[in-house]
Amino acid sequence: MKIPADKKLILIGGVILLLIATGTGIIIGRSNNERSNATTATSEEKQLWTCGMHPWIVTEAPGQCPICGMTLVPKVDNSTAKNGDKKRKIAFWRAPMEPTEVYNHPGKSKMGMDLVPVYEDQVAGGVEIKINPVTRQNMGLRTARAKTAPLVRTIRTYGHITYDETRTYRLSPKVSGWIEKVTVDFTGAMVKKGELLAEIYSPQLLTAEEELLGSSGEMKKAARSRLLYWDVPEETIRDLEKSGRVSKTIPLRSPYTGVVTSTRAVAGAAIRPGQILYAISDLSRVWVEAHIFEYELPWIKMGQTAKMTLPYQPGTAFTGKVSYIYPYLQKKTRDVVIRIEFKNPGLVLKPDMYADIEIKSDPGRSGTVVPSEAILRSGTENLVFVVGDNDNFIPRKVTLGVNIEGDRVEIKNGIAPGEKVVISGQFLLDSESKLKEAVAKMLAPKKEKKAAPATKIAPATKNGDDFFDDM
Repeated sequence: MKIPADKKLILIGGVILLLIATGTGIIIGRSNNERSNATTATSEEKQLWTCGMHPWIVTEAPGQCPICGMTLVPKVDNSTAKNGDKKRKIAFWRAPMEPTEVYNHPGKSKMGMDLVPVYEDQVAGGVEIKINPVTRQNMGLRTARAKTAPLVRTIRTYGHITYDETRTYRLSPKVSGWIEKVTVDFTGAMVKKGELLAEIYSPQLLTAEEELLGSSGEMKKAARSRLLYWDVPEETIRDLEKSGRVSKTIPLRSPYTGVVTSTRAVAGAAIRPGQILYAISDLSRVWVEAHIFEYELPWIKMGQTAKMTLPYQPGTAFTGKVSYIYPYLQKKTRDVVIRIEFKNPGLVLKPDMYADIEIKSDPGRSGTVVPSEAILRSGTENLVFVVGDNDNFIPRKVTLGVNIEGDRVEIKNGIAPGEKVVISGQFLLDSESKLKEAVAKMLAPKKEKKAAPATKIAPATKNGDDFFDDM
């Protein structure tokens, strides 16, 4: 059939327009694809790393700061963090130099450094769960807020009163002889400084006295020095020189005011050098040996104030100071003995009395604390359930610090001040979280193995020519 010339022109024009439209669509489509790829590449930027002390140091890989040597931290845009990260949710913020300094908002640390974020997946202890209000009420869930509080703890223990060893004196002669007379002859006697205890006869002392009185010059000076070396009081020597007569016995006087804690002085008994005749203790100040468990040792420091009460004097408190911490443990009780010094006016504190000791320890720092009942201890990790923004419950792994008074515990890492934690019914939440986690793992689709690439089959030929050429 023959097509008229005018219709041929219309047909040719339509074909040309169709080709132009198709080409334009290809160009537009390609441009859109390139723009989409560029947007995707921009959105999938690499994670950058920076130094908290020197924020102008930015790298594309983790490592250490070339200036101060600090470990680099992930660089986060604060504006993005404030608006919320859809991929990773920020749990709290912490100081790069002090992990225990945590906040629930971005900003600066106490040292003026940028806070770094800690994400939920870094402290996650299970699967996040949500429970309707009716079930929550039936479960008896109770919550409390984490707070910043001084880390103060009161240690209560027991002890017993003993003698102050630095105020205990033992009298022993430096010469041999006999005890002629005993003035203080029983244990527990109160004596004053300079009081006569006994009189001693010694041939050595008698010879030295005769040399002192019968010689002059260097001989007299040597005899006087010998008497002083044998602990003969200066006052007794002056009395000998003044009287000019040799004394058969030499008095033994108390060097302290105190209590006789032991005596072996018996009239007529022979004595030898180094034999202890009296032990006298000054009870105006006493020691108390208190027992501290190993885990309580970090709270005990030299010079701390301690309060003591006695069963036989209820309502009366005595104040002393920790003077020494023994450097070893007791084998049987596995505790450490500390020494506390107390003044003893009126001698109301008697050795071997039992005492109740209370030591209030304040390390001078604060921390994030929660009630102890909020902690789920599994042996390998510690969990706390945090109430999220949508009233959901998020299990967090936490690092515990010290236990403080009020049945509270310090949280070094995992929770920021102001967050709500579950303090009752968290065992049911933990069971639900573990169950959801197990079910999610069971229902997770398995990764399909990649199919092996198909073997390329060479086209059949016929006498070196394409087989399909004959078709």
